[in-house]
Amino acid sequence: MTTYPAIFSTHNIGSIELPNRMVISPMTRTSAEPNGFANEKMAQYYARFVKGGFPLIITEGTYPDLTHSQAYENQPGIATDEQAEAWRPVVEAVHKAGGKIFLQLQHAGALVQYNRYTAHSIAPSAVKPKGEKLVSHGGSGEYAIPQEISTKKIQEVVEHFADAALRAKNVGFDGIEVHGANGYLLDQFHTDYTNQRSDEYGGTSENRVRLSVLVLKAIRKKVGKDFVVGIRVSQGKVNDFYHKWSEKEKEAQIIFGNLASAKPDYIHTTEFHADQPAFDEKGATLSYLAKKYSNLPVIANGQLGEPNKTNRLVENEEADFVALGTSALANYDWPNKVKENKSIQAFDPTLFNPIAVIRDEELT
Repeated sequence: MTTYPAIFSTHNIGSIELPNRMVISPMTRTSAEPNGFANEKMAQYYARFVKGGFPLIITEGTYPDLTHSQAYENQPGIATDEQAEAWRPVVEAVHKAGGKIFLQLQHAGALVQYNRYTAHSIAPSAVKPKGEKLVSHGGSGEYAIPQEISTKKIQEVVEHFADAALRAKNVGFDGIEVHGANGYLLDQFHTDYTNQRSDEYGGTSENRVRLSVLVLKAIRKKVGKDFVVGIRVSQGKVNDFYHKWSEKEKEAQIIFGNLASAKPDYIHTTEFHADQPAFDEKGATLSYLAKKYSNLPVIANGQLGEPNKTNRLVENEEADFVALGTSALANYDWPNKVKENKSIQAFDPTLFNPIAVIRDEELT
């Protein structure tokens, strides 16, 4: 019998039954072609994790339109049928290895490192993002001040997400994840200091989460009830790691409850330390609050590469699945190693130097 029974128990996410609770977290690797096409290197990269025991892959953030959504140079897209078809070999490679794969849909909003389609960014309000661009992902210097998005453009964003989700379904993905976390567009709407609107998309917590709810509903209408749809949520951002929701658990209740009303199949929470209290020194984790207020399966992410932490979070029903990022980069076969009681390697940060692209040694 395994030392970690909770990790290696079966569980469903939507209509999909998975043999263990481990998931590959979405990680920006900027290794697509300049035109946004996925490629063979990406197919090998994702399939390798499945061979290492991860039954579910969530891809890196993928842009859904040819206007403002691109965040990074050499980021994959699914804004056209041609870009979607380039993903098909990746999906087939993961399926051939025995795994499932969800596509993460990401709109950059104000956090643009590079966009080949337009010269300006958009956001809920014309608020300059904190911090500087990400050197590890090819950025440098300060972020530009974005243009405030119009209500007409908001509807276009909703339609772009829904159309991209349908393209993902049509090329064989098993589900999609909406990126509503880490400071990108939907999270910019969730966040009080980046959303200074006074219309139906700003002000209260209910209004600030409205766009994410509309995106989820539009996607569900396009893809049908049997295709898995999820959303990722966080407090912190890539440019503001330690941000916390000002209304604490009350805000968590509003955000997770409203998202659940759109009937996604799961919520994916990510925190700097996912096993720590979400708000105060004592209290519940964000993943537990997501479960409590959504009554949906929850994936937790954030410094959970130590097997005891992972097992405990699942065993205590604070999360249903655990997504690994850097720990998986250091151990593409993390589930197999843990099952066989082998040692786990520490992540080497130099892997992201000078930029976080997929390297040949990650494919062998």
